[in-house]
Amino acid sequence: MFPFPIDFKIVATVLSLVLGALSYIPYIRSMVRRQTTPHPYTWLIWSITTGTAAVGGWYGGGGYGVLLLALWSVLTFLVFLLSFKYGTKNITKGDVALLVLALFAILVWWQLNAPLLSILMVTAIDAFGYVPTIRKVLEEPWSESLSSWLLFTATGLIGLVALAQYNFLTVVYLAMSATLNTIVISICLFKRRNIPKPISALR
Repeated sequence: MFPFPIDFKIVATVLSLVLGALSYIPYIRSMVRRQTTPHPYTWLIWSITTGTAAVGGWYGGGGYGVLLLALWSVLTFLVFLLSFKYGTKNITKGDVALLVLALFAILVWWQLNAPLLSILMVTAIDAFGYVPTIRKVLEEPWSESLSSWLLFTATGLIGLVALAQYNFLTVVYLAMSATLNTIVISICLFKRRNIPKPISALR
């Protein structure tokens, strides 16, 4: 028995924030070591959508649980800035077209005055943000930090537990993120079986 009542939502919120911050440490470290090469388009899209999703989650009654999204928006933007120096040069015309489409969709989304439609749209845009990274890891499965992606996924699941209310506005974004993170991890694990680790990843 605990000598005082424990609010497990607050515990989950604190745990998600700690893991959320820690998950970026190995990612940024591996970037500096030239082992991880983030796709700048992915992280630009995410830095915009995550911050706005935090506002939407708060509007939907997510409470302190949406603080994780606010933290992620700051750290995601940091990775985007670092990707100018450490990011991948594997950028295709399709990636450029996808970025233009996503940015246009973001402009439309910001004009919406319908919370449900907005969260659907931000979730779809964020999912599009995964496409350049998924294409990259299909070709270069060693170019992402699996430990960070595992922590990203675990943090998102704990963030779901931390939500004050469960409804479409609060749940859909985090659930989508956890699902697509798992897809990225699975692709890396599968492709690494047939593609040797590059010398840069051995350092």
